[in-house]
Amino acid sequence: MTALRIDVADLLAHRTTRREVALSATVEGLVATAARVGDDEPVALDLVLERISDGIVVRGTLATRWRADCSVCLDPLEQPLSLGVNELFEPEPLEGDTYPIEEHEIDLEQLVRDNVILELPLAPVCSDTGAPPCVDPADSRAEPPPPDPRWAPLSQLDLKQ
Repeated sequence: MTALRIDVADLLAHRTTRREVALSATVEGLVATAARVGDDEPVALDLVLERISDGIVVRGTLATRWRADCSVCLDPLEQPLSLGVNELFEPEPLEGDTYPIEEHEIDLEQLVRDNVILELPLAPVCSDTGAPPCVDPADSRAEPPPPDPRWAPLSQLDLKQ
């Protein structure tokens, strides 16, 4: 049984029961377009599991740390991520809407994966971490960087036809 696989037989046996779960585990492959949670970075789960007539509701928070390179200046970025979850596990899950209860266990890995990946920034920039913006657009005196020499042949094209 993995750290994110939880035995819920006690909850399934009694209606309207609750249990608090606090655990930390690593989840491989938490990657969005530009940001990622390192495979060695733990995800902390602070949850309440509650039995309802349809199954088990999982509410609480997930917390971890993401890393990326700034989309503007390419400096390395690192930022904590904390998000709330409120999901339903049921014996006959609706694909894309709920998660399965398999016999008397629930697997929180897919819940972590779905929620964390959706919250990772698609194009992170320095200002996402609270740092000043890489280039202040209000500063008109800022010198633009020199053009990349690989694009020089394009400046010779005559586009006025």
